[in-house]
Amino acid sequence: MEYLADQGPAQDPYRPSIFELAAQDQLRDLLSPVVRYVLSVFAQRHPRYLLRIVNHHDGLFALAMWFVERHYLVAHGGSFTETFYGLKRRKVLGSGGGGAREERTKAAFALTGKSDRLGSNEVTGSLVFLVLLPYLKIKATDLYERLGGGVDADLFSSPSSPSSSPLAILRNSSLNPSLLARLKLASQALFKLSYPHANLVWELVLLVYNLRYLFGRSPYWRPWFRLLGIEVRRMGQEDYRLFAAPRNSPPTTRPPVLTILRRLVRLSPALALDSLRLVLPLSIFGFRLLEWWYSPAGASGRLGSGRKAGAQPALRAPPPPRPRGAAAGGDEGKEDEEVAARGQCVVHGGKVENPTALPSGWVGCYRCLRALEEEVEDAALGGTRGSGRLRDPKTGEWVEVGRLRRIMG
Repeated sequence: MEYLADQGPAQDPYRPSIFELAAQDQLRDLLSPVVRYVLSVFAQRHPRYLLRIVNHHDGLFALAMWFVERHYLVAHGGSFTETFYGLKRRKVLGSGGGGAREERTKAAFALTGKSDRLGSNEVTGSLVFLVLLPYLKIKATDLYERLGGGVDADLFSSPSSPSSSPLAILRNSSLNPSLLARLKLASQALFKLSYPHANLVWELVLLVYNLRYLFGRSPYWRPWFRLLGIEVRRMGQEDYRLFAAPRNSPPTTRPPVLTILRRLVRLSPALALDSLRLVLPLSIFGFRLLEWWYSPAGASGRLGSGRKAGAQPALRAPPPPRPRGAAAGGDEGKEDEEVAARGQCVVHGGKVENPTALPSGWVGCYRCLRALEEEVEDAALGGTRGSGRLRDPKTGEWVEVGRLRRIMG
């Protein structure tokens, strides 16, 4: 990726590669579904407080992101996800590519006495395309799906059914005598018919801009960047030094406590928004990790002691053998007996025939172990049957017959 980013016109070290831009754009698209999923999980326990928020998630999320994106555009010169990847936005004065264009841009800003930082117009335009445009696209996609988009109407309609084209709906007064109702139905049919084509054209335009940016033909990787006259750049040492520098000089005397509290209250929103750059991705990762851990296929389901439907209980390792010489007195004779018992059946004490291993690691005859299987009365058969479990002769734990392993060879 770094190799591709350093070829041709992209020799400028501050020009981000298409992969960085695509990664931050994908992260922005994932924020809304992840936040919705987190809220829906907590809404199951607290529906009184969170159910309305989940039902109006798109609008509330767009409103919250409006303030978040505005803070990052004003304070850091880039969107929330761009700042997370070390990118920024700046004004564009010239055209071309490569390092020569960077020098011309710096010289142009120096001659005009202007700054390349985003102004109020650029910030407002960026907010429109960062927040408002995705919100409208989500609502348009939702409306298209509610109108039956993506389903071929010919599969569910008979040849004698009336046409669903907008003109046919307007002309067919028998369908609905009200002109206003027919106009509404015709507009919905027109939207359902034109939305896939408009979406295809939009995706093709984005693809063209991506290819032009990839091959260094344009500094804009999105069409609205050309409209706003801005581009995305990597943040340099000067940018990090500028953001880390204190905005005001430290006071010579210690201010009173009330002044300090007022200053903390005034700066708390900005500090909270700045912390989202690290807290939000880590919170999402931690929540998804906990979700996987407590899922049936996760580590908790495999290592848990409780048996679930279809879950295989965990095998317990046998206790480690005691080192020689560690026991004293009467324990030595017991240890010698255990050593002598190796290769003997744990049930009858003789030579093992058809060896079968228990989960605890002890080995016995298959017939002897199956003889330990607990029997229960079966009224339907008028006799007894095996319960499918037995007690380990050494550890005393209940073991399912299916966990016995016959040793071959």
